[in-house]
Amino acid sequence: MNSLKEIYLDLHRHPELSGQEERTAGVVAGALTAAGYEVRQGLGGFGVTGVLRNGDGPTVWLRADMDALPVREETGLDYASTVTAVNDDGETVPVAHACGHDMHTTALIGAAAQLSATVDEWSGTVVAVFQPAEEDLSGAMAMVDGGLLDAVPHPDVVLGQHVAPGPAGMVFYHPGYTLAASDALQIRLFGRGGHGSRPETTVDPILMAAAVILRLQGIVGREVAATDQVVVSVGVVEAGTKSNIIPDEATLKLSVRTFDLTVREKVLAAITRIVRAEAMASGADREPEITTLYNGPATLNDDAALERVVAAFQAAFDGRVMEVPPGSGSEDFGRLGAAAGAPSVYWFLGGADPALFAPPADLFEVLAEIPSNHSPEYAPVIEPTLTMGVAALVTAARAWLAP
Repeated sequence: MNSLKEIYLDLHRHPELSGQEERTAGVVAGALTAAGYEVRQGLGGFGVTGVLRNGDGPTVWLRADMDALPVREETGLDYASTVTAVNDDGETVPVAHACGHDMHTTALIGAAAQLSATVDEWSGTVVAVFQPAEEDLSGAMAMVDGGLLDAVPHPDVVLGQHVAPGPAGMVFYHPGYTLAASDALQIRLFGRGGHGSRPETTVDPILMAAAVILRLQGIVGREVAATDQVVVSVGVVEAGTKSNIIPDEATLKLSVRTFDLTVREKVLAAITRIVRAEAMASGADREPEITTLYNGPATLNDDAALERVVAAFQAAFDGRVMEVPPGSGSEDFGRLGAAAGAPSVYWFLGGADPALFAPPADLFEVLAEIPSNHSPEYAPVIEPTLTMGVAALVTAARAWLAP
């Protein structure tokens, strides 16, 4: 098998969009087969599982996601991606591992190999779960719907990690809700088009969209408590074809992040109310359309399971384990444990150059300045990120696997 660094460089140079992870799945399947795992492919699209049975004991699922983003990489690295692909809308887009899923995949390949090489030190069953389509929050449920629970042994715990822009060589965690729920919405606003010189004969959907965008931020500022963490971000605004034509419609796509279910329902209801009210105020002839593109639940760490993992981390990585606030990003990792009825633990892996955080630098000031996940400039340093990623997965798994 190639070295882990070679695997990482290969995956980084060959990113694949959500639902298109065929090549990556092949690399994973080959590595798991070489490590002695029972391999199954094609679960929920290009999902891959590897099972290693080693006597009596608990069953541990270790999960990594494999997909990349429609981002043009601007890291300047000599192994930067130059890949393009056709997305679901038929558009050719640049593709890059701007969220670090190539690091997750490589670390789990390494952890699977290390556990296979040390079977005389533990007993139980290891299940490596390589998930497609995390970026649109569909892959975990697709694997479940595709027969995951019947394909592999039932877990006693589900473990996962995500690389983040903290110091490489450290692991970070948060008890309870550690990542937000996510709702991606599309809003179509319908106006009445016409000549730009005669706006009085039209209903301008662009003006309507602008009013909606501004008013949506009032939800965060005025409709939820300051202690309730909510993010509402409009990421796409589409309307018009020419400067002197008022179009018939405008489309917004937005992301909503919440932690509390009651707050989530309140925010979604407020969005619907505001969109409909602005359409009415503008004199629109047609009701707006609000569509959920995808959504995912908040990521919840089981208290007892997290305590067990953190104790193992502190014993193995003395001084390199840190509790942090919850993040407003989102994951579909929690759907695996929920579907299996098993506790889940999810932690973060530092991926930035440790030298950036050397005293007297302030951790959070540095984090505010360096590229983060989804940035065209984001890429973790390979080491010590990769070594720690492998060690964290193995350490967490061994906290369950009987000695």
